[in-house]
Amino acid sequence: MLPISEQSPGRRGDIMVVDDNPANLKLLEDILAQQGHEVRSFPRGRLALAAAMKKLPDLILLDINMPEMDGYEVCNRLKATGELSSIPVIFLSALSETKDKVKAFRSGAVDYISKPFQFEEVHARVETHLKLHSLQQALKRQNDCLEEAVSARTRELAEANHRLTLLDSSKNDFLNLISHELRTPLNGLLGVGELILDDLSTTETNNELREMYARSRRRILSIVDDALLLTEIEMAGERFGFAPVSLSAALSSAIESTAEFAEACQVTLRSQSADLDLVVGDQGLLVRALRALLETAIKFSKAGETVRLVRQVLPDSLLLIIESNGRTIPGSLLAQFFGLFSLSEASTPGGDLGMGPAVASRILSLFGASVSVANRDPSGIRLTVSLKLSARPA
Repeated sequence: MLPISEQSPGRRGDIMVVDDNPANLKLLEDILAQQGHEVRSFPRGRLALAAAMKKLPDLILLDINMPEMDGYEVCNRLKATGELSSIPVIFLSALSETKDKVKAFRSGAVDYISKPFQFEEVHARVETHLKLHSLQQALKRQNDCLEEAVSARTRELAEANHRLTLLDSSKNDFLNLISHELRTPLNGLLGVGELILDDLSTTETNNELREMYARSRRRILSIVDDALLLTEIEMAGERFGFAPVSLSAALSSAIESTAEFAEACQVTLRSQSADLDLVVGDQGLLVRALRALLETAIKFSKAGETVRLVRQVLPDSLLLIIESNGRTIPGSLLAQFFGLFSLSEASTPGGDLGMGPAVASRILSLFGASVSVANRDPSGIRLTVSLKLSARPA
């Protein structure tokens, strides 16, 4: 590595020399000036302190035995003053006892040179501490820049978080609006629609209208119910209490409530008859999540196919695997499968998935469970539900 003089051909160090001996001052001035340093000499510590406050030096060479204020006190005052505390101090003294050197270092000195000194030694130590001081100052500037950058980034993140909070609040308000405010006018519209359809004669066209109306009615009521549940989970998920739940009973209820939809899609549900373990959850919520996943599997099944349900017991969890035979999920949509309205109706044989997968995922996450999806080879999808096993009550 090149010496500092070769690295910095311009201005070198601003060095302050404090010594009550004029001969020593002149000698040190000559030595340091020959190396290209700017030298300021002072015969008293008080004068040196006042000058340092006006213009910070890069290094101070300090004698110990001086009138009015000795070198130890000068160094202590330097280190006690915030602006001056980082200036490196090298003591030059005829005192050679170990206790004197220890006292010098305790007062804050970075080095100690005994008199009479050698020119080469003074030069080497001055160069070393100037370089160290320069590196420390550069590091401090870099840290200041980093702190400023971190502060700016923190402010940006805080602003972004505030915007996200507002957006999340708006989303919850919107879901609340759908869930509560639309229910009453919807009931009126749906009731009037049923009355009108009941008065129509029985024709093929009217029957198609009744069927279309029934599908639309189920769809819109399902959206309202799902939106209400999502709102409750997002805003007050901690209010839901959980207890040991029989997975067999929950699965049976889910299959029973899905049977009519499966029959309409000409899909068969096949489940193991084994008595399943107790899992952590809520009976009603677990049934709702399983029903949504079963309907999802049915929608990805072709007519005449079977949706299979298989369980796997692990040491601390239970896997419920739901497999369909039919269409697969486009690879680009797999990652967002459990988002709200993630897939369009054209992606599934059985119709739009709506909020079903999202609702199931949110419900399961409430009690530490999860669900994932994957495509089967050559066709169909596999939904894997991981549930936490619960200890049986005594």
